[in-house]
Amino acid sequence: MDTFDPHDPHEHPHANPARAHRLPAAGPAARFPDHAWRKPAACGPNSGNCVEVNLAAQGLVGVRDSKIDSSPVLVFDRGEWDEFVSAVRRGEFDG
Repeated sequence: MDTFDPHDPHEHPHANPARAHRLPAAGPAARFPDHAWRKPAACGPNSGNCVEVNLAAQGLVGVRDSKIDSSPVLVFDRGEWDEFVSAVRRGEFDG
C-alpha cells in the first residue's frame, strides 16, 4: 500500500526522490479520474461519512474519505485490495 498526502510538501516526488519512481508528478490523483470514485449505496445522498473507492485502469485501487476535500488517497495493488476485502468479509475488523 502506498499513501499520499497532497498537503505534505515532503510527499511531492521532487522533494522526496525516493518516492519519485512510485508517484507521478501530480500524485495519485493523476491515476484516479474524478468520475470513477464510487461510494457504497448505504451512504445515501445525505451522509458524508463514507469512504470512496476508485478502481484504476492500472490495476490499482484508491481509497479516500468522502467528507474531506482533498483527502489523502490510500493506494493498494489488486492483491492487497483483495486481501483487505476478504478480511472485512471474515469480520476481522469488527469491533
